[in-house]
Amino acid sequence: HLLLFLFFVGPFNCFASYSRATELFYSLNEGLPAGVLIGSLARDLRLPTSGGQHPAASQPPLSFTLASHGLGGQYVQLDNRSGELHTSAVEIDREALCVESSGATIFGGAAAVSSSSPSSESCLLLLDVLVLPQEYFRLVKVKIAIRDVNDNAPRFPVPHIRLSVPENAPVNTRLAIEHPALDPDVGTNGVQTYRLQDNYGVFTLDVEENESGERTPYLIVMGPLDRETQEEYVTVIVAEDGGTPPLVGSATLTIGISDINDNCPHFSDLQLNITLYGNSTLGTHVATVHAVDMDLGSNAQITYSYSQKVPQPSRELFHLDESSGVITLSRKVDGDTPRLHRLIILGNGPGCIPAVITVLVTIIKVMMRPPEVVPRFIANEAEGVVYLKELEPINTPIAFFTIKDPDEKYKVNCYLDGDGPFRLSPYKPYSNEYLLETTKPLDYETQQLYEISVVAWNSEGFHVNKIIKVQVLDDNDNSPVFSQQLIELSIEENNVPNAFLTKLYATDADSGERGQVSYFLGPDAPSYFSLDKTTGVLTVSTQLDREEKEKYRYTVKAVDSGFPPREAIATVTITVLDKNDNSPRFINKDFSFFVPENFPGFGEIGVISVTDADAGQNGWVALSVLNGSDIFVIDTGKGVLRAKVSLDREQQSSYVLWIEAVDGGDPALSSTAKITILLLDINDNPPLVLFPQSNMSYLLVLPSTLPGSPITEVYAVDKDTGMNAVIAYSIIGRRGPRPESFRIDPKTGNITLEESLMQNDYGLYRLLVKVSDHGYPEPLHSTVMVNLFVNDTVSNESYIESLLRKEPDISIEEKQPQISIEPTHKKIESASCMPTLVALSVISLGSIALVTGMGIYICLRKGKKHHRAEENLEVQIPLNGRINLHMLEKKPVEISNI
Repeated sequence: HLLLFLFFVGPFNCFASYSRATELFYSLNEGLPAGVLIGSLARDLRLPTSGGQHPAASQPPLSFTLASHGLGGQYVQLDNRSGELHTSAVEIDREALCVESSGATIFGGAAAVSSSSPSSESCLLLLDVLVLPQEYFRLVKVKIAIRDVNDNAPRFPVPHIRLSVPENAPVNTRLAIEHPALDPDVGTNGVQTYRLQDNYGVFTLDVEENESGERTPYLIVMGPLDRETQEEYVTVIVAEDGGTPPLVGSATLTIGISDINDNCPHFSDLQLNITLYGNSTLGTHVATVHAVDMDLGSNAQITYSYSQKVPQPSRELFHLDESSGVITLSRKVDGDTPRLHRLIILGNGPGCIPAVITVLVTIIKVMMRPPEVVPRFIANEAEGVVYLKELEPINTPIAFFTIKDPDEKYKVNCYLDGDGPFRLSPYKPYSNEYLLETTKPLDYETQQLYEISVVAWNSEGFHVNKIIKVQVLDDNDNSPVFSQQLIELSIEENNVPNAFLTKLYATDADSGERGQVSYFLGPDAPSYFSLDKTTGVLTVSTQLDREEKEKYRYTVKAVDSGFPPREAIATVTITVLDKNDNSPRFINKDFSFFVPENFPGFGEIGVISVTDADAGQNGWVALSVLNGSDIFVIDTGKGVLRAKVSLDREQQSSYVLWIEAVDGGDPALSSTAKITILLLDINDNPPLVLFPQSNMSYLLVLPSTLPGSPITEVYAVDKDTGMNAVIAYSIIGRRGPRPESFRIDPKTGNITLEESLMQNDYGLYRLLVKVSDHGYPEPLHSTVMVNLFVNDTVSNESYIESLLRKEPDISIEEKQPQISIEPTHKKIESASCMPTLVALSVISLGSIALVTGMGIYICLRKGKKHHRAEENLEVQIPLNGRINLHMLEKKPVEISNI
């Protein structure tokens, strides 16, 4: 979206008259990647370029340069030739650039200035661009408006907002929520609405917008509030902007209901009946009145006072504490004291009608003094509390009690009142002495405090109680106890360092430091496990690898702080769960298999071994052939490689396959291996005679030929390799005037003249040549008839042809050809196959070189033969594969002149 405005001003005084300043305005979104086109200065300024339709003949090239490389220059890239302005690698963040809250912020050079002309939401980058050469000089003011995108979510300045509402707030009360949400984005991308996740049926939110556009949320009371029913509401306030999609921010909103004085004191009872003995001492506790006010703070303060109806003598006899409501005896009871007192007590609250309770006190006059109980403590005692350690032995003495009658008139008895392992028994031989002792060991964890009474009464039925409190002191008699003795954990391998495993928890029934538990790893725990001694949090500091170790088992200790310390031991077992983090691995990256040719289809070529260190489905491996799948297949389960068809080395001597292994993980991992299959040659091809080409061809041999001269040759090839392709030549049949005059080289096939030819040696010589390979176990061979006509000239071709058509009477010689390369077939020992395989590999590689050499040799020989045919008047006739003298071709023989 290009907003282009051109403003042309007057000429600068310091330049030529055609120089002028121009302003260009562009706009783009913030956050764009590098390379986005902002605008083309040359096009937008309508400057002539080299690509124009009518460029000047000597038009100098335009040059665009930033006048300064300040803050704005780092966000753009200017092409000096084309004038195209692009975004740079520095991402434009509108909220970081335009920090002003109002007005436009313009960045250019090294300073920022404010502009009042753009809208309140504009944010501009200012660039100064110089256009050269001088003929087109301009100072271009480029202003780029940065448009806001919704890339910031609303955020409350504090995570917890607290608001107080009085409980008597009427419906529709509005309270402003301090700390509204902030959103650096502007316009509709800023904060638009607020809502409560839970309004409890009594609250709602409203938003007010002031003149500057700021939105403030208000809490509106929609129902009655009662602090005594619920004093606090906790919910979440959510702020939402107007972007697409909208972004939200939240904070916890706590609405506290403040108290008002809407409750008055009240007593749970209307009357208390109290009996008081006339011989009670001053300060004796008579009764306690207690009123309740449901309000809080000063609204719930209660004071107690006598009603005006209470007579003055009663006021003076009984003291009422106005704060606690405790009534005590303030004067001694004498014979003139009334026996019945009606005390009307008021519970006074602020702004309330007093609550009323009546305390009816009946005084019983006593003419005798009560028995006396005098304790003498053996155990440690302070302020009436006896302190005993737990686990003290049975019959531990606590105190002696002396029981006596001050008037010495009445018999006094005593007994022990209260629960606990205590016993009060007479201490003989004294009649008025009693011993208080334990009956079994005390246990702090069972009960910490006992309250017992030593009761003494005389024959007149007068009772006296002496209350004794026994505080049991804790001892370190309990060991820590783990919640589980066997803690079984599991974690996936490749975990993040310092990963949380579990939190150990042990309890100790002892108190204080004796019950504080610390946690420690056992000596068998690996060093990379950590246990926080205070919290019991167990972590592992390094990544675990299931393939390295799958299970860990070690002990942990919980030790208390007693003296001596006590401990408990638990066992931790950790199972490392598998992740698919290992690719299948072939035993070898390259596999080589040697297979004899003509191997039967679907026969086992070899086994490809592959492993995967992962477990379960992650370790399941499937094999497949990536290339050559139309010929080869592989057994996924066993890794057996097979060929669908029989293989022929003469068609293809080797195969290179790529095998892929894919595991069963998600996502799956894979690896590949190279498979080379070399076909071993077997002797399945007999030698092929290439020359002479026919049994009907013949060669003229002049009688003047010197002994040892080459006459002709037999040339054959074998498609096999190695010893199977080593060819030997031999003459197995002869016919002619003196047939032994000719011999053949067993290695080269060259036929030479052995002896000088005489007059009676003229005539037709027929040599049956056997061409045999040295294959194993059975050599193969072919035969060819070599015809030599010894004469000065060929005067009668038809006569020679008639001789050739007749079946020769040739006896077959069984003599084997003798050549220097003689393969020996030794019995293969079953104890070692590796040397054989190595030898076969060498032979196979040698065969390839041999075939190549033979091809070169054949080409050279063909050229040589052509030249020799011209010199020796050689006749070439097609050759049959075997000797068949009856099926001779009857074609005319052409003899070239020498």
